[in-house]
Amino acid sequence: MRFLVISDIHAKKAAIEATKERIDRYAAEAVLVLGDITHFGPVEWAGDFLSSLGVDVYAIPGNCDPPEILEVITSNAILMHGVSKEIEGIVFAGLGGSNPTIFETPFEMDEDVIRTTLDPVAENAMVLMLHTPPYGRNDEIPSGINVGSHSIREIVDKHRPLLVLAGHVHEARGVIEEDGIIFMNPGPARDGYAAILDIDEEDISIELLGPQD
Repeated sequence: MRFLVISDIHAKKAAIEATKERIDRYAAEAVLVLGDITHFGPVEWAGDFLSSLGVDVYAIPGNCDPPEILEVITSNAILMHGVSKEIEGIVFAGLGGSNPTIFETPFEMDEDVIRTTLDPVAENAMVLMLHTPPYGRNDEIPSGINVGSHSIREIVDKHRPLLVLAGHVHEARGVIEEDGIIFMNPGPARDGYAAILDIDEEDISIELLGPQD
């Protein structure tokens, strides 16, 4: 199955048409949205965006999304925050928001809440849809500090997913493989970045897309 993966839209209007165009150009069957759909609201913008894409949309909130966005996602897409779903034979589990930041953004959780929300829906050999990355994986900010979640890292080490998708850290765009687990940050959609993800059972292929792709 082919997915378009996007994150960190931050209510950028240009991302709407770019996302639609990429769905058509790359024949994406569904879209995975990894949070920060809005920039501190309005949540109605998220509803308009999600409902306009014309394919199945699986979405989680980001730390810059107000908590009430959960209802908007539920009404206009498939909410993946704190739940797991089987898609074409692969279990996907999701968690939106972030661990605490210095910015005190609207959708932050302490590490205990992250652990007790995500671990019960996690399974071995799953695909993880996250906003904040696990600590030490695609989570380094320009100062060199790692800002990912320690609880998510514990869950990754425990359940060994096939693939971990996360955004949040705009500068950490890329794909890495560590100990047989693939970690991918598609980059911020507000700046024209995205990724194409093909999954056929356990065969995973990723193409990162830049602003001109």
